[in-house]
This record gives sequence, structure tokens and C-alpha cells, in this order.
Amino acid sequence: MPALYIITDLTDPLLNFIKDDPVRPEIANEQRVNESSKIFVLLGEHQEPLAITCVKFMTSVPSTVQDLWLETDTPTHAVFYTIWSYQAGAGRKLILEAREYIKANLPMVTTYITLSPKTDLARRFHLKNGASIHRENASTINYLYS
Repeated sequence: MPALYIITDLTDPLLNFIKDDPVRPEIANEQRVNESSKIFVLLGEHQEPLAITCVKFMTSVPSTVQDLWLETDTPTHAVFYTIWSYQAGAGRKLILEAREYIKANLPMVTTYITLSPKTDLARRFHLKNGASIHRENASTINYLYS
């Protein structure tokens, strides 16, 4: 049975899998793992990653990658800015489980949104998994999960 795991430490060996990030490989680990950023991993029965997503907790909806690094006091938004999977269906399962974890543990967060590239793959993935288009930006799209 897959299990949700959260990377909270820069020495975690699962950070080695960040090299596989197809969306935002340029983002440093220190920006992915800190007080306002977490990496959620769906682990398989042998503790292997099935899917990985990075989330930034913010007070607003970013329109660019640079907006992700704006400081925030009390976050109200969980911004999913990259996701990839090693097994079919694992990405969807990870987003749903991460959202449930955030709802249970960070009650001040009420908005679940993405900062996604403008690609057909991202559009199909998010719309198929129940998101709606919140806003189209110059180089990104924000998909809203209810």
C-alpha cells in the first residue's frame, strides 16, 4: 500500500530524486525544503518513490517561478509547482493525499492551486484530476483544486 512521506530535511536521501524533476529542475533543494516549502513523496511497498510533488505555502497565487520566493507570514495557499511520477496513476494519488494531509495539518491553508507550465500534458493532467483553470499567465497556468 503506498504511503505519503514528507521530505523535511536537506540530508534526506530521497532528495537524490530531484534530478528527475521534468518541470522545474533548476530550483535548488534549499528552496524546495524549508519552513514554507515541502516535498511530498508517495512511497511504494519497498520505500521507492512512486511520485513526487513540491509545494510552496503562500498568501497569494503566483504567476511566475520568481513569485514562489516571495516571503509569506501566514500561508493560505498551497502551491503545487512541480510533479512527476514513476508509476501510472501515482501522481493523481499523490496530489489527493498531499491535499488531505495539508487540510488536516495546516487548517489555515484553504486554497490548493498549481503553478504549471503551459503544456498540453499539464492541462490534461490537472483537468482530468478535477482541477479547473483559475488563471492563465504569460508563461504559466494556475489550476485550482477544490
